[in-house]
Amino acid sequence: MADVKEQPQWGIKLSKFFVVPQRWILAIMGFFAIFNAYTMRVCLSQAITVLVVKRNYTASTHAICEPDEDDAAPVSREGGSYEWSEEKQGLILASFYIGYIVTHLPGGVLADKFGGKWTLSLGIFLTAIFTLITPMCIVYGGSDALIVLRVLMGLGEGTTFPALSVLLAAWVPANERGMLGALVLGGGQVGSIAGNLLSGLILDSMDWPWVFYVFAIIAIVWFIIFTLICFSAPYSHPFIKPSEREFLMAEIPPKDTNRPKTPWLAIFTNVPMWALISAQIGHDWGFYIMVSYLPKYMADVLRFSIKANGLYSSLPYVTMWIMSLASGCVADQMIKRNCMSTTNTRKIMTGLAAFGPAIFMVGASYAGCNRGLVVALFTISMGLMGTYYAGMKLTPLDLSPNYAGTLMAITNGIGAITGVISPYLVGVMTPNASMLEWRMVFWVAFAVLFITAIVYCIWASGEVQPFNDGTNSNKKEG
Repeated sequence: MADVKEQPQWGIKLSKFFVVPQRWILAIMGFFAIFNAYTMRVCLSQAITVLVVKRNYTASTHAICEPDEDDAAPVSREGGSYEWSEEKQGLILASFYIGYIVTHLPGGVLADKFGGKWTLSLGIFLTAIFTLITPMCIVYGGSDALIVLRVLMGLGEGTTFPALSVLLAAWVPANERGMLGALVLGGGQVGSIAGNLLSGLILDSMDWPWVFYVFAIIAIVWFIIFTLICFSAPYSHPFIKPSEREFLMAEIPPKDTNRPKTPWLAIFTNVPMWALISAQIGHDWGFYIMVSYLPKYMADVLRFSIKANGLYSSLPYVTMWIMSLASGCVADQMIKRNCMSTTNTRKIMTGLAAFGPAIFMVGASYAGCNRGLVVALFTISMGLMGTYYAGMKLTPLDLSPNYAGTLMAITNGIGAITGVISPYLVGVMTPNASMLEWRMVFWVAFAVLFITAIVYCIWASGEVQPFNDGTNSNKKEG
């Protein structure tokens, strides 16, 4: 078994000053880890709308809306000096995910072996440093240097979800997994809200480099606090309350450090695992399009002003966050009260999070220039997507608590390939940023979301798999 350290006397004394349980503190700091990851990831999607030279809309023959009343430049909106084509912008936004894919699996393996604390915190810290130097990179290196820097940012952030899965598996009992898991993973929505809303406000009142400076500094402050108060497991935490330490050690036995090597063969031949990968691909396809391109859609097609763009781009993520928390609580209660099995609970939440967004995304593309209706449909779409976090996002913890980080790394890493493909494909499909071109983008997303969710709903499982004990077999004994 793992080396369970005796809690020091000074730690027991210090624990009296903490009213909130340490697993909640870990969850809150995990929430802010993802929050920072997303603010640093999405702020470029807002900044790029003021960096590039804006098209002259009167010269365009494509269907694009009349400008927002608040837009000060109704003929040719004010923009920057960078002449980046739509395809080049797609490549810039997609380049982050090239690095993001690479460090997922190493991050999961390292977190499983050595704990999630440093795997998570160092990844966020490096991303913050790269975000801090982004303005200098753009000014002196242009688009090619920015692409390289975004790849490096992706390398830093690639460890985030695998490391957090390991931390959640070590800290959160099964009957609290939906609530605390949704709280942590909800940091993505709140980070998207802040990344869009605050970026719009900063761009409206300050020079564009401050978008990157503000979010990088916030992430660095998080890194300092997290490394001081959070630890990889309850039994290694020096100032956890003894009662909570005993409770968690009873609910979540320490991992066996001498367990067998990762059962790769069993993992990659496991049918529920491939169903999970399918759902991850569908979710990421739809989510990455929205994260990368919703501000550009509202700027180029709906022609919102900078400030309005920041506000309306953030509304869908507010709803998504609320839904992720609510669905997490509902899922926990459904499982606790035996209303439904873990498997069926995950399937219902995942199905709702795929079929609903697919329908409302396409609906938004047919709402034309009715800005209120378009924003409402996108908001409903992303709100429903929030139920993913009580569905397939928790499935790695269900399938194998011992290898949760590795499973999350595999699924998130494969899903992140869509982060490279979908933003670049959108750039290729929308050279004129017209409404008809965007409609095709949303129909493709519709097909991907439906097909992948159907696969999950047929073959997924919420039960611990035989390979959890380290054997390269998917057959249950007995």
